[in-house]
Amino acid sequence: MLCHGDGLLSFLTALLVVVLALSRSPALACLLPAGLYVALHLLSLEPPAARSAQRVLQPRGTAARVAHRGGAHDAPENTLGAIRQAAENGAAGVEVDVEFTADGVAILMHDDTVERTTDGSGRLCDLTFDEVRKLNASAKHRLRSKFPGEKVPTLREGVVESMRHNLTIYFDVKGHADQAVDALKQLYLEFPQLYDSSIVCSFMPDVVYKMRRADRKVVTALTHRPWHLSHLGDGTRRFRSFWKHYFYVGMDIILDWSLHSFLWRLCGNSAFLIQKNFVSQDYVSHWSSKGIHVVPWTVNTFAEKSYVENVLECSYITDSLVEDCDPHY
Repeated sequence: MLCHGDGLLSFLTALLVVVLALSRSPALACLLPAGLYVALHLLSLEPPAARSAQRVLQPRGTAARVAHRGGAHDAPENTLGAIRQAAENGAAGVEVDVEFTADGVAILMHDDTVERTTDGSGRLCDLTFDEVRKLNASAKHRLRSKFPGEKVPTLREGVVESMRHNLTIYFDVKGHADQAVDALKQLYLEFPQLYDSSIVCSFMPDVVYKMRRADRKVVTALTHRPWHLSHLGDGTRRFRSFWKHYFYVGMDIILDWSLHSFLWRLCGNSAFLIQKNFVSQDYVSHWSSKGIHVVPWTVNTFAEKSYVENVLECSYITDSLVEDCDPHY
């Protein structure tokens, strides 16, 4: 996938050639790319100070271990019990997922349905918080007997628990950009210490851009896995339809190029959260030279962790702090 070089300059050069060929107008061929460049410059957001990003992404001065969904292998994901267990296991931070119930309450949950992790059923958009709160969030976990009766926590409860254990928080916003930005803005107002101990992440650039527009002091990251629009995390196709599949393959190529060429500038990004299989020394060096941190996920074996910590010298996200395990996508 497209990771290196000045992608924006290459794009503008190609655009100039195409416009010149189609219009045969040198003036138009120059004005259109120049207009796009000026618009990008005017709309782009400056990232927070490098020292702020450093405090968040390497809170202890070295590569930090971050528990994915609170440590989904070690405890029921996105629960207060998982946050406590992550702290006990030596994590420097936790990654938690932000979703919303039908009545607009921000909660910690990865899916937009409750079947996979709880003893309930239904879509979050159809369930009120009171209904979700009655569910057992540890019902499907392999260690459910160790974590009996875990409830789905609110976003605020997750923040308070994380701060209690001095953990950096990675807010992974699944969607609902406007709702999420409003909810997070309130938390940053209530807990100003979050500016130095949290980061807002999303696969969706509009979430990151709106968060930075709402509060320029918030540290943000774009999350990315190449081919994620067309393929699931295990590599299987998302769509059976031939045409739909290859349409999204094309969209994946465009998204990958956009993220690495100009969207990171537009958003005032401080980090890329990249699926581990697509991270290399060259990739880390390339972004480090631009002041951008690279955080691989999900790094789940001892060999992978040793490589990321000692060779890449990156913080990383893992499903388990204590043993090797299969990844949770």
